[in-house]
Amino acid sequence: MAHANTRPNVLVIDDDDEGRLLTALILEERGFDVSQADCGEQAIASVEAGCPDIVLLDALMPGLDGFETCRRIRALGGAEHLPILMLTGLNDDRSITSAYAAGATDFFVKSAHWTLLTQRIDFLLQAKRMRDELATSRVKEARAQRIAGVGYWEWDVVNQRFTASEECVRLIGRPDLPGSFDMSVCEVANLLQHLHAADCARVEEVVARTLRDGGAAQFECGLTRTDGSNCVVQLEIEVERISDGSMSRVHGVLRDITERKRSEEQVRLLANYDSLTGLPNRHLFKELLSVAIKTAQTNAGFAALMIVDLDRFKQINDNFGHAAGDELLQEVGLRLNNWIDLRTHNSGAKHLVGRLGGDEFAVMLTRLDSISDADTMAQEILAALRKPINLAGQECITSASIGVSAFPLDGNDSESLMRCADIAKNTAKANGKNTFQLYQSGLNAAAKERMNLEQALHKALERNELVMYYQPQIDMRLNTIVGAEALMRWRRDDRLVQPGDFISIAEDTGLIYPFGEWAIDNVLAQDRAWIDAGFPPLTIAVNIPGGHFERSNFMELVEQILVRHRIDPEQLELEITETSLMRNLESTLPVLDALTATGIGLSVDDFGTGYSSLSYLRRLPIDTLKIDASFVRELTCGSENEAIVAAIIAMAKSLNLRIIAEGVETAEQMTLLIQYGCHLMQGYYFSRPVPAADFARFRLQYAEKNAPLDVSAVEGPADRTSGKDVMSDAMPYQAAAGTRH
Repeated sequence: MAHANTRPNVLVIDDDDEGRLLTALILEERGFDVSQADCGEQAIASVEAGCPDIVLLDALMPGLDGFETCRRIRALGGAEHLPILMLTGLNDDRSITSAYAAGATDFFVKSAHWTLLTQRIDFLLQAKRMRDELATSRVKEARAQRIAGVGYWEWDVVNQRFTASEECVRLIGRPDLPGSFDMSVCEVANLLQHLHAADCARVEEVVARTLRDGGAAQFECGLTRTDGSNCVVQLEIEVERISDGSMSRVHGVLRDITERKRSEEQVRLLANYDSLTGLPNRHLFKELLSVAIKTAQTNAGFAALMIVDLDRFKQINDNFGHAAGDELLQEVGLRLNNWIDLRTHNSGAKHLVGRLGGDEFAVMLTRLDSISDADTMAQEILAALRKPINLAGQECITSASIGVSAFPLDGNDSESLMRCADIAKNTAKANGKNTFQLYQSGLNAAAKERMNLEQALHKALERNELVMYYQPQIDMRLNTIVGAEALMRWRRDDRLVQPGDFISIAEDTGLIYPFGEWAIDNVLAQDRAWIDAGFPPLTIAVNIPGGHFERSNFMELVEQILVRHRIDPEQLELEITETSLMRNLESTLPVLDALTATGIGLSVDDFGTGYSSLSYLRRLPIDTLKIDASFVRELTCGSENEAIVAAIIAMAKSLNLRIIAEGVETAEQMTLLIQYGCHLMQGYYFSRPVPAADFARFRLQYAEKNAPLDVSAVEGPADRTSGKDVMSDAMPYQAAAGTRH
């Protein structure tokens, strides 16, 4: 009987009104909801309007009979599996066959056995529920398989029948295949055509072995679907055998692992490749370097390692932002890769480039004929990196310092070669950057000494080990001290460390910024002490690296120090080297303008050693040019430097700039400088750089000994014939303390 709480809906179709009403009454009494139709057309319309749970259909009706009505109901969407119980008074084989042929689920001979009819209806409804539940289960299973990317298949070897789930045929890209179909051994083998070519031989061997020996197997392979898309699947197969040992069935599970493989590949890329440049990272590069070393050992050949470190990369980040810095790193990686491609194409060697981190790259060179090949390659890389690059709308030129180590001379493993190349790279940086250095055994000791210096330098400020020395600047027209240059020294363990030994370290570590701020503060504090002691105000020049002028708070910092020590801005002069000034001119120019607006003087140090032009100098708010000591040191009558110095002096005069000559060591140099119109000088001829106390004594002694000199007699073209030293009456003061500037 039907359950009271579900009351299935029964559609009764019969042209006999009396018989239809009686059937409806009996069924309603027994727990069914009944709807009625008296002809085939009305029955079809009722099913279309709302599909009943079961249909009772009279076979013999005028017009559209029960058989045709059954066929048309079956053709309606959603009625394919609707239970249809054909009612007939004809208990003959032909009627029964016609009923089933029309699509009837079952038939029932009309009679007064209502209990039997009810049980038959209950049976059909129960079968329908079971089928619906099974269909729902299969839908859920198919959905689960689709979500999990798992398909199931079975090959009945005995009956040559292949059965596959919906997800299975989707995965192999054969939606044209039915769920179950006949398939021979050869036809099963044809499915292998979907395999990636690289996997075919391996998969065929595994499948053949499993079918021959039995048991189970699991493997992964790539598939190309009929639509051209690709996927990676994991295939598990198991062979079922009967008692005589022959193969009866092969069961298989197909699992889509494309996303897993893609994730694994992404993890592999992140673990082994640099995300910014796409180059091998340090981890992978070291592995590849180890392989290259083993290959070189086998072939008894040479290999080399270069560590390429960009010069002044921090300034790019500070000036243009990290996005520009990333763009530069990408461009450097691209240029190194292009160079590698060109070299590999020409030589057939398997060179490699990687990014070790930060602004540091590595280049592995293989199959070298000799170690000297690395020299040529390093020069080529430096030339490639020096080509201009546009960053943030501005053309920039970058350079690098390269350290080179060689196999087997400098080591037999990746760690040794990387350590030696790193030491050589640091030496290249210490030697002025934009160069390369081959590793030499003596560099190891130098590297250790540099490391010791770096560690000690970090504590130099807190230990008060930094001191300022002062070198006087003399105006020869008045024979008077008119200024001084303040020079930093590092007193470490009772000895003075030369600036060349620690300034570059301070620049590399960033200590140069607090050192520069300390220098300005210390110098102005000393100037205030001299003024308070009765000395007349003096203009003091302080060397400041170019990076300070690019810092946003530099102007404010200088003004605060001036106010704190009550020093007139005109008594402070900031020196910046020609090279660093021209490197980032656009970013430093606004700060330079602001400084000069307050009265602070600006001078270009080491003039003549850089690459500034007259047009650039006209734009700069500078007061003074300082002729580099390298020109003055070799200045003699008729020398090449005489023409250079004369040209610099003439240019400075045309720009209305003061000109100071550095490194004056002889009376002849002083005389020649005066003859060409340079009256401001500093150098050993007058005094070495000395501590503050010695400088104060020098000021007193110089004022007492030296009266103003008449330089008009020696101005003009130099006297090439007279051997007389026209300035021999000047009394230079040679201080014992200090170090050479």
